[in-house]
Amino acid sequence: MKLLDYAALTLVIIGAINWGLIGFFSFDLVRVLFGDMSLISRIVYALVGVSGLYALSYFGRLKNEM
Repeated sequence: MKLLDYAALTLVIIGAINWGLIGFFSFDLVRVLFGDMSLISRIVYALVGVSGLYALSYFGRLKNEM
């Protein structure tokens, strides 16, 4: 489970950095690296989205630890 947590957190951080770049500089790093909505870029966006949803479970786990 820890490996999944670290993978999800890494993808969420990548997504946050990409959105920061888009917001501050109008620069989409995923598009630059993988193309404009190519299959690979769509997979990256989908994985970041699923990881964000999975990261919601961190709140429940943190609440249980307190």
